[in-house]
Amino acid sequence: MNFGLFNLMGLRDNPGGVAGVIEDTRSMVKLAEDVGFEIAWFAEHHFTNYSVSVSPLLTAAVMAGSTSRIKLGAGVVVLPLYHPMRVAQEIAFLDQATGGRAVIGVGTGYQAYEFERYGADVAKKTEIFLEYWSIVEQLLTTGKASFKGEHITIPDSVVTVRPLQTPMPSVYCTSPHPPILKALSKWGGVPFITAGWRGSQALFGIAEAVRGAWVAAGLDGPSMPVALQQYIHVTDSRQEALEAGERARYVGRMVHGLRTSNLALDGSFVIAPPIPDEPPIETFVDNLLIGDPHHVAARLVEEIRRLNPQHYNCFFQFGDMPVARARRSLERFAAEVLPLVEREVGPLSAVGKPPAIAA
Repeated sequence: MNFGLFNLMGLRDNPGGVAGVIEDTRSMVKLAEDVGFEIAWFAEHHFTNYSVSVSPLLTAAVMAGSTSRIKLGAGVVVLPLYHPMRVAQEIAFLDQATGGRAVIGVGTGYQAYEFERYGADVAKKTEIFLEYWSIVEQLLTTGKASFKGEHITIPDSVVTVRPLQTPMPSVYCTSPHPPILKALSKWGGVPFITAGWRGSQALFGIAEAVRGAWVAAGLDGPSMPVALQQYIHVTDSRQEALEAGERARYVGRMVHGLRTSNLALDGSFVIAPPIPDEPPIETFVDNLLIGDPHHVAARLVEEIRRLNPQHYNCFFQFGDMPVARARRSLERFAAEVLPLVEREVGPLSAVGKPPAIAA
């Protein structure tokens, strides 16, 4: 198992505004590289303060200049919002420009507000994704593409820029639809599983649902690879934990609001009312990996033992968390939490392997 740093890049109360969010992200990515994280992931969202990362591939390219080893992932490219010929070439260019550090994350998206403003049909996102992915995989693996479908037609085409990694960079996916899982599995596609603010217990149920979709796609359930994503804040202070819970609630409220096109805004800032049946702040804290190193380690050990993930993506700067707190949390996670985890589960490099098959 290796670790990733998730960068939503939300704007709430950052003293530097958009530029401050970008610089905070640069600081966090450099620190993640220093402590040995494998991948830095960059979100994609549009038109609101939920995220200023409007292009994860562009953001990855920007962050490449401040790093030398950490891989750089689109977390994720919302494929139905792109022309597949362009996005395939941009993936290949990122991989070439970074010396083979690109990671592909793809998904169908979910925010109706975004789809409407791009003239895309959110109701047909799965069908569109599958057609677009067929073109992307052709270009990345062969340098050529030709396609005739319901949503797009591509004449015989060739490209000059191909990925440095062959047949293509590693692939992750956030869309748990059987046809998508099937299409990506031939390239080792790893399902990304997150429960947002609902945390660990919801995560276990979601993982089983994804495994069901994996099996429905005709794939082997026990050998399904798993990547997890969780909110994490390492702190000894109960007050700081509650403040982290409030920031997680802020993100959760926006996620709920953005699922509808009937969105209330103050300029581009989402005015997000409470989630229906919203629990108290303490529940947000309890659901997530928020607390002292021993508490966070125990929760992480439970998830590892139940889900055997090969990748674990850590969301430290949620809700525009002050970067000093996010950095301190990341430092303590690497220095204090991970040794406790290894004491319980053994070398993390051995976690995430498929179960052995009895002879």
